[in-house]
Amino acid sequence: MDMELIALGFTPALFEAARAEGLIPGRVAAQSHGLCRVLTPEGERHAQLSGRLRHETSLLPVSGDFVLLDEDGVIRRVMERRSAFIRRSKGELQTVAANIDTVFVCMGLDRDFSLRRLERYLAVAWDSGALPVAVLTKADLCPDIDTKRAQAESAAPGVEVIVSPAELERIKALIAGRTVAFIGSSGVGKSTLVNRLAGRELLATGETRRDGKGRHTTTSRELLPLLGGAVIDTPGMRELGIERADISRSFSDIDALAEGCRFSDCSHESEPGCAVRAAIISGELSEERLQSWRKLRREAAYAAMDSRQIEAAKIEYMLGPGGMKLMRQIVKEKEKRR
Repeated sequence: MDMELIALGFTPALFEAARAEGLIPGRVAAQSHGLCRVLTPEGERHAQLSGRLRHETSLLPVSGDFVLLDEDGVIRRVMERRSAFIRRSKGELQTVAANIDTVFVCMGLDRDFSLRRLERYLAVAWDSGALPVAVLTKADLCPDIDTKRAQAESAAPGVEVIVSPAELERIKALIAGRTVAFIGSSGVGKSTLVNRLAGRELLATGETRRDGKGRHTTTSRELLPLLGGAVIDTPGMRELGIERADISRSFSDIDALAEGCRFSDCSHESEPGCAVRAAIISGELSEERLQSWRKLRREAAYAAMDSRQIEAAKIEYMLGPGGMKLMRQIVKEKEKRR
């Protein structure tokens, strides 16, 4: 098999599936409004969705998907995904990219630096099925890189932390033979990083706004052959839902500490024998990280509820067990006084 096709993720199994159905194997580089730019063994070509796929929203291809298409450029089948990065956008779940091996979670060492945001991105990245790697960008704007790196490592147990551009060669090594995606806030420098890796102006870049917030430079997801692998550059995400998240992997340090708690259902508030609270007192764990763990767990739980269940859950959280009943009593007393 051609080395370039191997670098793009093509496998003998994909060719065999295409041969069995008399179709052409391809990988979606980009898609918009039902039209796709597909990489095939014969080169790049444009394709459209079959009528069936247009009506099956769960089968709509995204950047990184492997597909089978006919000679007329009609996509007949989307192959099963081995991984998918999913976020919430405008109230709906949206697949951002598929069949990713590594997710580079990018965060700037300027005013964009936020451990809580890093935890949020990592929780979703772990759930995608890909391996997350944290990349700290804009190192030239940080007077104390070692401290920031140590903070990022404490918020990302089990995740490799790389500083760019000093460790650019390490990023290149993680791209070769893999499909990777770059995610992070707008203006964090994802496109600039990809250009440095490519050694040329591969993607458009823009300046960060005066308030430190990023501008949207990348406006669509695109798969690009690069360094013996494939890179998917994604738009900055202003809204990142936590519906699809692996909290346990992102907060494995807290789960490990919780195994030492006296009670198996310990809430890590004021229970006796709480190993998590003991770790906070000793300085092994920060109170901010525990609060972030609680917040993301609540968000993940709320995602599976309807509006009435969410309201009840929030009241229970604020007022404790029996909070909903107490709230009803308060409302009744208020109505009586009217």
